[in-house]
Amino acid sequence: MGKSAAVCDQKTEFEIVRDWNGFQQVLLRVPSGASARKKNESFFQVCLYGGQIISWRNERGEELLFTSCKANLKPPKALRGGVSIYFPQFGHYGSLEQHGFTRNKMWSIDCDPPALHPNDSNGKACLDLLLKPLDAELKSWPHCFEFRLRVSLSMDGDLTVISRVRNINGKPFSFSFAYHTYFSVSDISEVRVEGLETLDYLDNLCQENVLRSKEMR
Repeated sequence: MGKSAAVCDQKTEFEIVRDWNGFQQVLLRVPSGASARKKNESFFQVCLYGGQIISWRNERGEELLFTSCKANLKPPKALRGGVSIYFPQFGHYGSLEQHGFTRNKMWSIDCDPPALHPNDSNGKACLDLLLKPLDAELKSWPHCFEFRLRVSLSMDGDLTVISRVRNINGKPFSFSFAYHTYFSVSDISEVRVEGLETLDYLDNLCQENVLRSKEMR
């Protein structure tokens, strides 16, 4: 059944389906009105469990994200693949479970989101999601917040993800977040990471997290 999401520059039609686990997933097509299920049309698919983007196809019908065929969604574990949303903690660098709790929670569709700059909206099909903390999260991380996530697709098939975190009660808190993206690649041996040569970073492939700088190894 088609429904109207929050508008960008016009009404955006999306379809809500359920996977074999019964979790709701949202299929969103570009404003041309073409079906998201047809080839040669760009679209994305988001699972409301975790607010996770699990599919993104360009106008040629090519899948740009990777999700293993062996990856099963078995809450409270998250699905490995697509684009995972990590908040309020990345990795083990904090007092919470690894990568925080947002990837293990049910998000809702936000039908009345705050406005963004026109450049972040015009000509795009958008889906706005909202996450608010439950009592269980407030016990482990006692900060009131609203996390709004906008996923949008341009007519050219470009995917944009924007996060907005609102402090509800005004008490200061710090956080980190990340978009953990699994890209689909044809040859992993040809993948390179560039542009980090002068930066400090942590190498998680070592037995211990080692701070490296100046040289990619």
